[in-house]
Amino acid sequence: MMSSMVLQLFGLAFVTSVLHGHDPPRRVENLSCVAEQAGKMVSNTLNCKWDVVGGQTEDAKTNYTVMVQHDSGTYRSSTTILNTTFVDLGLFPHYMQLEVWVVAHNLLGTVESEHLKQDANEFVKTHPPSKVTAIPEEPFPNSLLIKWQHPIDDVRIKLTYQIRYCQSGSHAWSYIPLGDTDKVITSFRLQNLQPYSAYVIQMRCRNRDGNSGRWSNWSANETKTTPEDRPRSKPDLWQLSGGDYGEEVQIICKDPKHANGRITSFGLIPYTKNGRLEQEIILADQNQNSSESRVTLLKKISLADKQLVKVCVNANNSKGTSPEACLGIPVRSSERPTVEELKVWTQEGQMFVEWKRPNNTGVTEYVVEWARPGKTDWQRENKTTTRTAIKGSLEKFVRYNVSVYVIQSGRIRKLVHREAYLEQGAPEQGPTINKSYPAYDNARLVWDEIPLDKRRGFITNYNISYRKENEAPKSIPVPANKTSYTLTGLLGNTKYEVWISASTVAGSKNSNPHSFTTLRYAPGTIEGIVVGVSLGFLFFVLMALLLCFLKKDVLKENFWPQIPNPGESTIGNWSPDYPPKEETPKENCVSGVSVLDVGVCEVKLGFEEDKTSLSLKKGKYLSEEHSSGIGGSSCMSSPRQSVSDSDEGPDLADSTASTVQYSSVVASSGYKGQTPSSHSQHSIFSRSESTQPLLDSEEHPDVSLQEGCRQVQHPPRPSLFTGAENQNSMESDDFRLLGVDHHDFCPLREDTELTTEPDSLSADTESAAVSSYMPQLGGYRPQ
Repeated sequence: MMSSMVLQLFGLAFVTSVLHGHDPPRRVENLSCVAEQAGKMVSNTLNCKWDVVGGQTEDAKTNYTVMVQHDSGTYRSSTTILNTTFVDLGLFPHYMQLEVWVVAHNLLGTVESEHLKQDANEFVKTHPPSKVTAIPEEPFPNSLLIKWQHPIDDVRIKLTYQIRYCQSGSHAWSYIPLGDTDKVITSFRLQNLQPYSAYVIQMRCRNRDGNSGRWSNWSANETKTTPEDRPRSKPDLWQLSGGDYGEEVQIICKDPKHANGRITSFGLIPYTKNGRLEQEIILADQNQNSSESRVTLLKKISLADKQLVKVCVNANNSKGTSPEACLGIPVRSSERPTVEELKVWTQEGQMFVEWKRPNNTGVTEYVVEWARPGKTDWQRENKTTTRTAIKGSLEKFVRYNVSVYVIQSGRIRKLVHREAYLEQGAPEQGPTINKSYPAYDNARLVWDEIPLDKRRGFITNYNISYRKENEAPKSIPVPANKTSYTLTGLLGNTKYEVWISASTVAGSKNSNPHSFTTLRYAPGTIEGIVVGVSLGFLFFVLMALLLCFLKKDVLKENFWPQIPNPGESTIGNWSPDYPPKEETPKENCVSGVSVLDVGVCEVKLGFEEDKTSLSLKKGKYLSEEHSSGIGGSSCMSSPRQSVSDSDEGPDLADSTASTVQYSSVVASSGYKGQTPSSHSQHSIFSRSESTQPLLDSEEHPDVSLQEGCRQVQHPPRPSLFTGAENQNSMESDDFRLLGVDHHDFCPLREDTELTTEPDSLSADTESAAVSSYMPQLGGYRPQ
């Protein structure tokens, strides 16, 4: 006995030590159970769950058991440590009272939860109503008829229904009161709906008896559109300024808010000072998506046409015509804007507008307008509003021009506008560098602005970056209102790479790289070189011309030496082809010179009767001259071909070429009547076949001529040929051509006596001429 007591005490102490610090189980809370529909019946399984109070421990785990009791018996679930389990009821007990509770048990004790007592059908959760259908009815444009079927047989459970609906696209649900559907029904009519509006309808059901039954899930969406009705509201009429100088307005409008159908056309009625004009019908655009706020352009009106004072517009659909909306035609004026201090900002994905109320009190309403390229929308605010949120659909990264208009006595006053973005981002593309104008040490860059739809925000500034090859880039900030800039401090004849970035508050975007090469020379360098060289060349030319002018005689003597023209000499008149001029005969003779041609030294004896005898002897002299083999007349005769003793002399002379030949015969003997020298006399013949005048170097008998001239010294005598002073100079030139100095000729004195008879003179002359010739080596030159 003692030993058993000791063992019990020891076991109790062990258990106490093990469970020290642990609590007995606590009662569970929020017990709930549900029996779901399975097919056409209710499932016999009752699913229960609860909230556990206190935690589990490894040494003293708490086990839970669900107990269900009704008139047919008690049912229990399997034991679990979780907070959910199920109980198999065999067959669901419809219309019977059920009592459900949870038993919690561990080593320190057992505790039961609160007992849940309800009708068995209140634990049932059925399917939602089936085959829910909404039916529009033409006579009732404001209603929809809803029909459905029971999800379970009324014998097992009687249900009540709940209906909710909303316009398509909205999440603001409207609920039908439960009292209207708390009966056994399978249809219901929704009323007070908007005509020609799409509605979404849902339904659910639960046990009609009691107020704690389980609601079924909502049925699938049923969407239907109510029938059309006549428009009940006015069109939203507005105007846009147009033309190059705002000299016209565009009358536009949106469909009435309560169009009650598809608007097919608009009726525009102009009013003048004299009254109403005929209505114009404008067809509405049927291709535009009806979910968007449709804007229709009705008419363009020139402000120069001051006859129109207002326009009124109505909208038409298949059921009728809407009330009219009227708008006064604006008049150009210089009045200041009536709205001041307009502010636009964004907050939490919305754009807000605030303005200051004008001083006058005649404000009817305000119109807030927001426009983007290709799209304009607006909303109306009452006259007491000074702050509002834009209710239209706005897009991110799109610039909107927000304006506020004041409507006073039916007329539109001037606007105030601001530009704004709902949200800004980095530019979609960078600026485009379209031109560069490089100079020697600078370059001007010109770029295009980013297209408005690519900016995605307000451009705060540009940043120009440029660099040479293999060098770090340099950056220059440029204000946002500039589209050109000149880079300075560059190096000449250097290639640079440049790019421009555009920045917004949300980021930046670079342009494509652009390269250019600076000029090799600074502006004006080449021009200065050209001008300097030109001036130098001009100075050189001027100096050369001046030098030529000052030294013209020297240059003429060096480049164009004086060559006497034999054709202009008076010695040409000595030719036998030219008769002597009737001049006063004068005695003059060349000392030491004998000429074959009689015309060279035709001695004038001073007597008139000698002229005839001399002329008769010319033929003989010519015959002897021709027979000697020397062609052409001697002593600078006129250019003629040599003639013979035949009768063709004159004709042949006329047909020959004009070849000038010069010949001279120099003899040591003097004229008749003079004392010959004691020295041996030698005759020298010098001849040139060139057509050019003879030079001094071509005449050799200079010494003989000089010696012959010195043998006889006489005082000067007047010339026998012309006796004129101007001819003396020409004769001097002619003598120089023959290689004989002018001073080597010895003129005869006037008082010299001529004792020789003409016949003897002719014979002596002929003899002297024959003895003076030298043998001709070259032969006769062909003419």
